[in-house]
Amino acid sequence: MAAPTVVDVHTHVVPKGWPDLAAACGGSGWPWLRVDSERAAMIMVGEAEFRPVGAECWDAPTRLADMAADGVDVQVVSPTPVFFGYDRPADQAVRVARIFNDLTLEATAAGGDRLLPFCQVPLQDPDAACAELDRCLAAGHVGVEIGNHVGDRDLDDAGIVAFLTHCAEVGAPVFVHPWDMPGGPRLDRWMARWLTGMPAETHLSVLSMILGGVFDKVPPTLRICFAHGGGSFPFWVGRADNAWHRRGDLVRGASAAPPSSYLDRFYVDSVVFSTPALRLLVDTMGVDRVLLGSDYPYPLGERPAGRVVHEADFLTDAQRARLLAGNALHFLQGRVPS
Repeated sequence: MAAPTVVDVHTHVVPKGWPDLAAACGGSGWPWLRVDSERAAMIMVGEAEFRPVGAECWDAPTRLADMAADGVDVQVVSPTPVFFGYDRPADQAVRVARIFNDLTLEATAAGGDRLLPFCQVPLQDPDAACAELDRCLAAGHVGVEIGNHVGDRDLDDAGIVAFLTHCAEVGAPVFVHPWDMPGGPRLDRWMARWLTGMPAETHLSVLSMILGGVFDKVPPTLRICFAHGGGSFPFWVGRADNAWHRRGDLVRGASAAPPSSYLDRFYVDSVVFSTPALRLLVDTMGVDRVLLGSDYPYPLGERPAGRVVHEADFLTDAQRARLLAGNALHFLQGRVPS
């Protein structure tokens, strides 16, 4: 294909079916798919309904038709975080990762080089995570999606840092997606866990990489992108800098420089839904650090994909081109045909 002009780095897949995970992986309480019709299903967790999904989640022709309608050339297709299994024994997480990674390759195969699969890994076991990443890269995946924490271990955990270092060494781009948000009466209404918890979770994990000294430890070749515009972090980077300078005894942690010094070490996607928010994101992160993302095909995503980037009158044509594809091509580095 010709060099793409629109690349969406934030989309998800749900296979049409998978084996009984309790039998295949061990344990109980795994997600399962209640198929309601040929084009509609419900992800179930136990007996609870988790999320309705449609054919666009598993059917490549449906996905490609939506891409054509939105003017998207290439999608990065990542797992849906409910399947990560980070809260389970590592051997179970290895098995579920292999199942969904192989199914993702099948689901994206019909899209050719327009659908680029990212894998999942058993992040609670760094050695197993590295091994699964290597297996997947050899099989055809082009990168990896990880959750933003494993239990109480954030992205500055030594084992996770070892995995990120391996990603840098093998050239695998990393997409960080929040998952497993806190609940409770104040958050279990109005989708508040998604509206407040996801931005806060991502903010905390960006801070953990900065103040935990991760960017001072991992090679600068690490290419890592945070979903949903980096959460609330871009709005509050000034507050973090102020705290770093004024309360360095508590805030500096293992970081060698103020938080704003690390903005050129990571990317964020553009799923912020309004022109003023996108302007803040570009002003804060820099025009080279924002990638088009839509969160397709889920209801809280942006349709048509890239609408805010296309409509942003503060961007020059050259800047818009960077957000629509140029930055993504740098993030993916050689993983997209050109």
